[in-house]
Amino acid sequence: MAITTSIDGSGIAEVVMEHPPVNALPVAGWFEIADVLGEVGSDEAVHVVVLRAEGRGFNAGIDLKEVQDDPSHSALIAVNRACAAAFTAVYECPVPVVAAVHGYCLGGGIGLVGNADVIVASEDAYFGLPEVDRGALGAATHLARLVPQQKMRAMVYTSERASAAELHHFGSVRAVVPREELRSAALEVAAAIAAKSPTVIRAAKQSLNGIDLWDVRKSYRFEQGFTFELNLGGVADERRAAFLGSDGVVPGEPGAPAEAAEPVEPGGPGEPVEPVEPGEAAAPSEAGGLGAAAEPVEPGGPGEPGSPPDR
Repeated sequence: MAITTSIDGSGIAEVVMEHPPVNALPVAGWFEIADVLGEVGSDEAVHVVVLRAEGRGFNAGIDLKEVQDDPSHSALIAVNRACAAAFTAVYECPVPVVAAVHGYCLGGGIGLVGNADVIVASEDAYFGLPEVDRGALGAATHLARLVPQQKMRAMVYTSERASAAELHHFGSVRAVVPREELRSAALEVAAAIAAKSPTVIRAAKQSLNGIDLWDVRKSYRFEQGFTFELNLGGVADERRAAFLGSDGVVPGEPGAPAEAAEPVEPGGPGEPVEPVEPGEAAAPSEAGGLGAAAEPVEPGGPGEPGSPPDR
């Protein structure tokens, strides 16, 4: 897991995530995001943060295999805590966080983006929460900040995805641009924020969080509780195993059938190029466990372990 950070002279901090092959993050990666955002946010020289990723997609969720390979529930507990920490770090960052999303944004990726202050996406970006396919739940809290209530419910029940254009229509995505223009578009928004009084902007962030209609931290942890129930009942393990295959190989990974080389969205059977995001917040395979598909397959959901092939 590699996270690079840079701060320019105008106070714009750029935090870039990169974890090949599909940006399905392990427990340590989620905790690292939380630590990095905490550090840059506490730096008075920073006025705004741009959170983006390198690679095929923004984020495929957790590493499902990390959870599935652990006979105990320690990895599941760790991943849930880690995802919760990362999502909270975005939300509680003292300065605005601008998320620049390209390709797939699944499971845990929804938790990061749903808690961001401003979202800019590339034309090829799509968003999904395929947690139920991984036997997990989580991040519906954050998806509800991106799409209308009934749309969110339909996406959770069916694991269907929404395009950047749809989210732009709903008003949650500020702009949709060609992929090659994504970084510059995010920096343009960040520059407009950085030009304001940093004292007023930090106060505005606190104020806006204070008037939110619901507590995203408690809401997400509530969702995670159901992921634990599904794991204790054995359902989550069955769903993860079905996704990973009897041999434990994630579709798309080396050694796996050639057809799954692209992140495959958990919610979209056989649909190439879709990571699988964990359904629970915190670890691979969030709740159900991400660590599987070479293709980003959004696991059950942000609180759920379930990650694209990389998992």
